[in-house]
Amino acid sequence: MADNRVKRDSETREKEVQQRSWVRPESLPSPSPEPGYAFRWIRVGTRGETDAKNVSSKFREGWQPVKASDHPEIIMMTVENDQFKDNIVIGNLLLCKAPEEVMHQRAAFYNQQASSQMTAVDNNLMRENDPRMPIFNDRKSTVTFGEG
Repeated sequence: MADNRVKRDSETREKEVQQRSWVRPESLPSPSPEPGYAFRWIRVGTRGETDAKNVSSKFREGWQPVKASDHPEIIMMTVENDQFKDNIVIGNLLLCKAPEEVMHQRAAFYNQQASSQMTAVDNNLMRENDPRMPIFNDRKSTVTFGEG
């Protein structure tokens, strides 16, 4: 009687492995997260001209250039730039990081500014309110689906 069974060590699981699906590549790679830090790409130039004003304002905000040696997963994609040799620059964008605490303070500052501006607009509207032409300050949005 012939043994028609296939030996276990000759079996493979190639058919069971799912093929990886295509994913649209990122135009800017994301660095590996670091606890306590936020990352952002900062414009260092446009149309062949350096943008020193933008770079210096971002540095004053607390952003620091990221060293290429700190994120070797991005080094392969880096384009050489004479001004930022040891950093990660791709297409005139410099990878920077800042402490999350500083970025939360920055967000709170801009939220406060926006709130103050909205209060000023509201006060201006109420000052110019004429009883013959009432102004309604209704800031609500609704979403409806279908007919109706």
